[in-house]
Amino acid sequence: MSIAIRSFAKINLGLRIGPLREDAFHDLRTIYQTLALHDVVRVDVQVGSGIEIVCEDPRVPLDEANTCYNIARRVLQALRASGRVIIQIEKQLPVQGGLGAASSNAVATMLGLELALGMKLNSAHKPLIAAEVGSDLPLFLIGGTVLGVGRGEEVYPLQDLPPMHVVVVTPPSGVSTPAAFARWDELVARGSALTRAGAAGTINTFCQDVFAWLSESVFSQAAYASEPASGVPAVGGDRAETLLLDLVRAGIENDFERVVFPEYPNLREVKRELEREGAHYASLSGSGSTLYGLFASSEAARVAAARMSVSGHNAVATTTLRRDAYWRTMFG
Repeated sequence: MSIAIRSFAKINLGLRIGPLREDAFHDLRTIYQTLALHDVVRVDVQVGSGIEIVCEDPRVPLDEANTCYNIARRVLQALRASGRVIIQIEKQLPVQGGLGAASSNAVATMLGLELALGMKLNSAHKPLIAAEVGSDLPLFLIGGTVLGVGRGEEVYPLQDLPPMHVVVVTPPSGVSTPAAFARWDELVARGSALTRAGAAGTINTFCQDVFAWLSESVFSQAAYASEPASGVPAVGGDRAETLLLDLVRAGIENDFERVVFPEYPNLREVKRELEREGAHYASLSGSGSTLYGLFASSEAARVAAARMSVSGHNAVATTTLRRDAYWRTMFG
């Protein structure tokens, strides 16, 4: 029997790029927020061996380069299970769009494979497997509003933000995340970016006004995990709270905009158009190319998406997805 899983998107509510680490990754600070937009991943286990990826989108790799393939291989090894695994991906989310589609697909594969096999991974082992495959994967084992630190894989569940109405705009071309990081490093090397020597544990440029607009009291009332969900020990039980307060005090912005917009000026114009259409806040998600705007009501978001669609953009109105709805509707 094929197991169908909704594979939801995420946006980044701000993203701060920190220093380059010894492992060649950057320290990151971001708040992930899941959206109602989704792909559908179907997992089937048959007699035999091997892993097969099926997807009609030509941009999706069908071999070991696919995150679903990698996660399936690790899950089979961890469970000491065998069989021929067939993973069908029904794409709605963009490829290289900054919405975490490949990572979400992989986590959906993990969950679907557990159900198809009738076996469960150790709860502590699951996020570690996810983090081995990619930095964005662990957030999809939580859903809702999630604080991401480290290289993004160290995740803390936060009290969900109030529901938000979102317009998501997906340009036709994607942005390579490794290339965007390389351009960031070039920018820092030229001295065109703020130096961050010794500042790996601090964040200084996220816009507090947006959080105030969302809910003045959300963060002061939030309940934080004393251990990150990724299984990596926190430095002190209040680390998540301290990092989040850094974000709130400093403001909210996405550092990738500083290197992506100069190379893709059309993306900067999309952000401006979202603002002209009435978005209270607009931003690149991840390294892009997808942009989003936060609107005051569902009607405002619907009208803005319709107007932008008429002008030639791939725009859709949606909502944020709180943690309980994320898990309730994933298997529905």
